[in-house]
Amino acid sequence: MRPQAAGPAARVLTAVRAAGKGSPAADAALAVLIAVLQEAGALTTPGAGLPDHLAVLAGSLALAVRRRAPVAVLLTVTACMLFYTMRNTPGPAPSFPVLIAIYTVVRAGRPLPAAVAGTVFLGGALASRLATASGQSAQEIVQSTILLLGWFLAAGVMGTVGRHQQAYLRQAEERAAEAERTREEAALRRAGEERLRIARELHDSLTHSISIIKVQAGVAVHLARKRGEEAPDALLAIQEAAGDAMRELRATLEVLREPSGQSPGSGLAHLGDLVDRARAAGLPTTVTVVGERRALPSAVDHSAYRIVQEALTNVARHAGRASAAVHIGYRPGELVVQVDDDGHASTDAPPTPGNGLTGMRERVTALGGLLHAEPRPEGGFTVRARLPVEETS
Repeated sequence: MRPQAAGPAARVLTAVRAAGKGSPAADAALAVLIAVLQEAGALTTPGAGLPDHLAVLAGSLALAVRRRAPVAVLLTVTACMLFYTMRNTPGPAPSFPVLIAIYTVVRAGRPLPAAVAGTVFLGGALASRLATASGQSAQEIVQSTILLLGWFLAAGVMGTVGRHQQAYLRQAEERAAEAERTREEAALRRAGEERLRIARELHDSLTHSISIIKVQAGVAVHLARKRGEEAPDALLAIQEAAGDAMRELRATLEVLREPSGQSPGSGLAHLGDLVDRARAAGLPTTVTVVGERRALPSAVDHSAYRIVQEALTNVARHAGRASAAVHIGYRPGELVVQVDDDGHASTDAPPTPGNGLTGMRERVTALGGLLHAEPRPEGGFTVRARLPVEETS
């Protein structure tokens, strides 16, 4: 009788341990399997009546919700299986659902109800078998009960191990998440330190140089007016451009020190000011806007402004005596920014990419757009950027 008890019990405990992290569907499947096996045993037990079959089915199928209500399931399973055992003395088979329930309760951190239920079940089964012993000595009955006690203890030990393992895995996940947060914080801190370093370098180098340019231009304008002469337009443009450069540099430094937005005055809403400065510097410029104006994401708005700014700067530097045409197209799902000039760029060789074109291409690529910068067949140069814009309902 001992080998018969040990083999099935070991298989049941192994199956329960393997399903320690099972889903509700797995629990339901296990409950149905146990119910089928228990009912098969009840059908072969002499004298088992309808109450016994109902008790077997209720005690087995209750395991389907063992994770949601472990203590209630343990009480139900213990009462049903003890009722069936005391009426029929069918052997060790009815203890299997109780073993599973004990394992679940201990894994949930409730060892006391498991100990009480196990003691009640084993005590009741022992008393019943001793009172109705047929063909077995009291010693054999006690020995088989002690064997079942060993399996109950094993179920409790496995439940304890499973609970500690679950706690360890949860702590490991928390430590991993904390380590990830720490790495992100360190990366953000290093990025912030690098931004501050760049801000200091820009302030110490460019601010000084631009200030000198602005002061010298201002002095030249003042001396010209003092002599009763009209200050040259180019000199006035230099003075104004230096002032604009100082303002933009300060705004850029603010963004570097606190990167929560973009530089003020660097969106398409300020395109008119940019074009006026280009005209004041001697570059005739026209602006055409096609489509219905709409609010743009800040990154797209900022990049479009910078593309026009860099394109006009390149025209002023490299195209000789030229004029420029700025085209802004609001299209479904995208913004088109195009700057054409009629300067003297050669069409025989492709342009040599400089920092300006490289910066434009990087901006457009970062937004998932396309940039074309090439000489025009009729003369001059064209810069065309297509920036995707997510439509909002």
